[in-house]
Amino acid sequence: MTGNKQTLEELSQEYRDTIPGDLRQTHSFDWYLETLYDDPKVARNAHQRVADMFDYYGTEYDEEAGVVEYEIATEDPLENGENTFYGRVIHEAIHEFVNKVKSGARGLGPQKRIKLLLGPVGSGKSDFDRQVRTYFEDYTTRDEGRMYTFRWTNLCDIIPDQDPADDVVRSPMNQDPIVLLPKDQREQVIEDINEQLDAPYTIRNEQALDPASEFYMDRLLAHYDDDLEAVLDNHIEIIRFIADENKRQGIETFEPKDKKNQDETELTGDVNYSKIAVYGESDPRAFDYSGAFCNANRGIFSGEELLKLQREFLYDFLHATQEQTIKPKNNPRIDIDQVIVGRTNMPEYRDKKGDEKMEAFNDRTKRIDFPYVLQYSEEAHIYEKMLRNADLPDIIVEPHTLEMAGLFGVLTRIEEPDATKVDMVQKAKAYNGEIDESEDVDVKKLRDEAAEKADIGEGMDGVSPRFIGDEIAEAIMDSMHRSRQFLSPLTTFNHLEENLENHGSIDADDFERYYRYLEMVREEYKERAIEDVRHALAYDIDEIQRQGEKYMDHVMAYIDDDTVEDEITGREQEPDEQFLRSVEEKLQLPEDRKDDFRQEVANWVSRRAREGETFDPQDNDRLRRALERKLWEDKKHNINFSALVSSGDLDDDERNQWIDALIEQGYSEEGAKEVLEFAGAEVAKSEMEE
Repeated sequence: MTGNKQTLEELSQEYRDTIPGDLRQTHSFDWYLETLYDDPKVARNAHQRVADMFDYYGTEYDEEAGVVEYEIATEDPLENGENTFYGRVIHEAIHEFVNKVKSGARGLGPQKRIKLLLGPVGSGKSDFDRQVRTYFEDYTTRDEGRMYTFRWTNLCDIIPDQDPADDVVRSPMNQDPIVLLPKDQREQVIEDINEQLDAPYTIRNEQALDPASEFYMDRLLAHYDDDLEAVLDNHIEIIRFIADENKRQGIETFEPKDKKNQDETELTGDVNYSKIAVYGESDPRAFDYSGAFCNANRGIFSGEELLKLQREFLYDFLHATQEQTIKPKNNPRIDIDQVIVGRTNMPEYRDKKGDEKMEAFNDRTKRIDFPYVLQYSEEAHIYEKMLRNADLPDIIVEPHTLEMAGLFGVLTRIEEPDATKVDMVQKAKAYNGEIDESEDVDVKKLRDEAAEKADIGEGMDGVSPRFIGDEIAEAIMDSMHRSRQFLSPLTTFNHLEENLENHGSIDADDFERYYRYLEMVREEYKERAIEDVRHALAYDIDEIQRQGEKYMDHVMAYIDDDTVEDEITGREQEPDEQFLRSVEEKLQLPEDRKDDFRQEVANWVSRRAREGETFDPQDNDRLRRALERKLWEDKKHNINFSALVSSGDLDDDERNQWIDALIEQGYSEEGAKEVLEFAGAEVAKSEMEE
């Protein structure tokens, strides 16, 4: 056995290094007061702390999109990128969510609203919600995110009927210790620390003590003749408060139960029956602060499938959001401070949206749309992440496999455009940033038209990444069973087609349309496969360089209204328009756009010359593609494509040379053979048809 061995001592030290230094310490109230003057952010409310958390882990501004991208989502620094998010629309949604939290931090209104993440199944809203909770936990362990609460001590010394088991009682709502100060004195402290605060918000706290703490404060003040200092010195300990979802402190996830068994006490807490015999039913000490809103105080409340709750049950959210209080049975109202996040899918949202009796609830909701990804290259990254995080067998994923799977997913999600201007695949390519300058495609206009046509928004319907990811996984296992050490687009297409009708979330009315989209993807893959084979069979870097230089000589002569020397005769002649067009037509450049393209490449060459760079057509993607395709046209008639389908009809050395060229493009050896035969058969078929 090789490798390093971890000793218990090393593991223990690693663990200790992750624990805040003052986690086990207790402090006096005087210490806390001094801490607030040194670092006013310690007294932030939940929205302010969550807002700062997003900035703490890093941001990057995408100027073109006008969106702040948060490294919590783009980099996932805690897990080394394991849980990253992809897609323009997703980062727009995250940007919108954080903006609402930051608005709430400034007291602009969203602090009194539910942040409702709306999207189809598998769109990433649950993953993002979980990511926020994970990072909030971590943030509260750091000095920058620290917060404190308090506990009552030595209660039995003063309160005769106090249960000995309750001699030390932690703040049931984990409240900020500043609430121990009466309102007038608290306002003075807050005013002082706000003068020193360096933040885009001000510290606020108008909460009342929770009922049990209010009871203890009243009894102790009466005993000490209203000497607040004596109460806080003798009976209050300040302790570090760390958010912990598993312990249900500072973070709470709430899931709908059986409708018949829903009870508001799940949210607000209930009587602690074990304490009724000790204190009596109406005593605030006999209340059990175990409701979801109680557990989430100072942090994040996360409501899963929120709109599946009964209408009457949702009414508890009205006070929780607008008034920031809860009203349990048999107990006074309780102030709360938390970011309330809800998640819901499309059917439940449509149902509640049309319910007039839900008007008040809907008015207290800020909707953030989480659509499916609409860029198929970004969708492919989702599948790459899935494979990266799995114990992937020793198998090669061939070029185009994940991109074409992503293209199919995107086609099912985008609104069909006006076919006279752009087809579905062209629209998907435009969304993916593949806009040829020769094409008159206005992406913004496409998005605007789709927004008008869509029920709620583009990308809120279609096939989920989860379904496609499952089929990719099945295709991998199928390849392994057949001793194929590679996953190709063709195998993936077959699994998508075979299982489309077996997926419960896909409506039967969509089957025919989705099969049509799958054929579009097959056709797009065919073009890409032929392009790869074209590159392998006809690629000649020296010839491309020569043809590129010839093209530029004739372009410069055309622009300058000059002549060019003939390669063979040496005589001066007019620019060869036929040759120029034979290159440009490979990019489908129309006659009326040729001058723009020629000027574009001329400017590019001139700019490089000024920078001391030599001409190389490989460095200009459009020119390179045009020259490659022209070279292919010149050579393809000398290639026996029918022979590609059968290895016995070709010279082994020649075939191996082509396979090696495909391997250089990322193919496995067996995958190269498959794509060579597939593309050869397609080209041979098209030539026969011609």
